Amino acid sequence: MRVLMTGGGTAGHINPALAIAAKIKQERPDAEILFVGAKGRMETTLVPAAGYDLKTVTVAGFQRRLSLKNVGRNVAAAVHAVTAGMEAARILRNFKPDIAIGTGGYVCGPVLRQAAKQGIPVVVHESNAYPGVTVKMLAKHAAAVLLPAESAKQYLPKEANLIVTGNPLRQGFSSPDRAASRKELGVDDRPLVLCFGGSLGARRLNEAVAGVLRENAKEQRLQFIVGTGRGENYQHTLALLQEYGVQPDGVQVRVRDYIDDMSRCMAAADLVVSRCGAMTLSELPAMGKPAILVPSPYVAENHQFYNAKALADRGAAVCIEEKDLTDARLWDTIKATALDPDALARMGAAAGEAAVPDACDRIWAVIRDLCNA
Repeated sequence: MRVLMTGGGTAGHINPALAIAAKIKQERPDAEILFVGAKGRMETTLVPAAGYDLKTVTVAGFQRRLSLKNVGRNVAAAVHAVTAGMEAARILRNFKPDIAIGTGGYVCGPVLRQAAKQGIPVVVHESNAYPGVTVKMLAKHAAAVLLPAESAKQYLPKEANLIVTGNPLRQGFSSPDRAASRKELGVDDRPLVLCFGGSLGARRLNEAVAGVLRENAKEQRLQFIVGTGRGENYQHTLALLQEYGVQPDGVQVRVRDYIDDMSRCMAAADLVVSRCGAMTLSELPAMGKPAILVPSPYVAENHQFYNAKALADRGAAVCIEEKDLTDARLWDTIKATALDPDALARMGAAAGEAAVPDACDRIWAVIRDLCNA
């Protein structure tokens, strides 16, 4: 079996692809898997680190806000769309995959369109409750479109082959060991709050979390692990904490630019504060973790709000929109939740009911059947 995987830009697109690839290798150890990603993006680090070969194409997204600068960017994006298609066609001809699987991101469009043109069965996985533009464009050309929940079907063409599978999770999220994880991380018996803004970070959320850490330093009733995102987000957060007199690497606060052991940190946590990427909102139910969710207002079609609403409506999370986010409100909500064992238990149980533990098995069944056909 020869499988071409494509998807990238953020961990929310890359990790599902890695989870699917791992499942394929588990079922078919002799499978040959090649990833195609965007040049200079996060997949160029994460995919080789996971042990897979990677080819890259040059691609850029279109800007929706009208401005002189964005007009120039969109012209460049249009040029890249053409050249990326040519690069993808060459990669496909050389690799000759039996199936092409995409998990989202700008790179998926040109790669999967070329695969469909070459008669290669195409599978698209959409991880969000509200499907993105790329998935909508590819749906009619795909042999199968895999969805996180039944509610996502209403946004896609009825003639497409829509299959609800849930979101595939990385290893470590299916059987969390809270006690072992806390011991490995060296945290004490106080409630642990895990805060992060996605793989790229979220400046406004970081600022609010910094204000929370300032207040917590006065009471010291909670512990925190904070993922800020790399580069400017990390430096900005450290500068705020220095201004507030908070040590970023003390007993009660640990600040990282990137959390590369998310399954361990989430297993150890009593409460999670995060953005609302689709994979995070699949990992939370798998772990049975209560959450305070702050959806990003800057994403396409406000899809993070729909992701958050799916858990909030179940009673598994509290949703605070960024326009309503203040240091004080976040601090009050964290205290009211993390220091209330009954609330944690109730929300955690509600989260667990939303889990789809056999998502990888469902996805593998689709891939197997298409390849056999």
